[in-house]
Amino acid sequence: MSDVSVSELRRVRVHSPEEVARAAARRVRRPLVGEHGKLMLIAADHPARGALGVGGDAMAMADRGELLRRLVAALARPGVDGVLATPDIVEDLLLLGALDEKVVFGSMNRGGLHGAEFELDDRFTAYDTRSIVVGGLDGGKMLMRIDLADPATVSTMESCAHAVTELARQGRAAMIEPFISRRVDGRVRNDLSADAVIKSVTIGSALGATSAHTWLKLPVIDEMERVMAATTLPTLLLGGDPTSAPDRTFAAWEKALAVPGVSGLVVGRALLYPRDGDVEAAVDQAVRLVSGG
Repeated sequence: MSDVSVSELRRVRVHSPEEVARAAARRVRRPLVGEHGKLMLIAADHPARGALGVGGDAMAMADRGELLRRLVAALARPGVDGVLATPDIVEDLLLLGALDEKVVFGSMNRGGLHGAEFELDDRFTAYDTRSIVVGGLDGGKMLMRIDLADPATVSTMESCAHAVTELARQGRAAMIEPFISRRVDGRVRNDLSADAVIKSVTIGSALGATSAHTWLKLPVIDEMERVMAATTLPTLLLGGDPTSAPDRTFAAWEKALAVPGVSGLVVGRALLYPRDGDVEAAVDQAVRLVSGG
């Protein structure tokens, strides 16, 4: 695993906080997608919602130094295009020099804290469009959970629509992660039936004054052909919390990646915290699936 000095990061943040902006200005950027039109991104925005669990370990992502070591190792693997994260993690990675020639998506609305009574109130508490542009990021990602029984849902939809419009005006990509959600015994559950995912796709695709720069981030379900028939927008598959055997998870990704319109993967916990602890091997396997190798 890569060497990460947490003490050095702390020293810089205390004594030279301006170095964050300098590191962002120095970062070597690249086109959003290459000739093959695929993206392989590592997701690391879960902690901002207090979602630290992986499998049966509720605090797996709590050690920031360990998370950064795993992220740096994953980003260094050939075929990994970039990262999706909140400002704190992006800035640590900038200071570590891990983001040159990488795609960087900033996670925008992290206010719907995991397990909270207000979990479906996905307010914008992290990146906004201006900070994404000033920081030289490639786009912004937003979570949009739609609960037809919750009148507050429309506020989240409106905020996401504004973000899509503002990002497009700045030539930045907007990545929307839509779900049809509801509360079951007090807990938020996403409906992963094909009909519900299709409905979320059609609602998310229409957000904002233009969809020219909009991407979708969707769960892997059994009927991906039906889901992808509902949109022409480029779509990335999300990995989620690994709950099944790794072989079964990778097989599901491989099948879904073969569906026309699917443009890659955005995976965090399943690759950063694999059961056998081998981050590099897990990432390499995911890269092979995306590249078709």
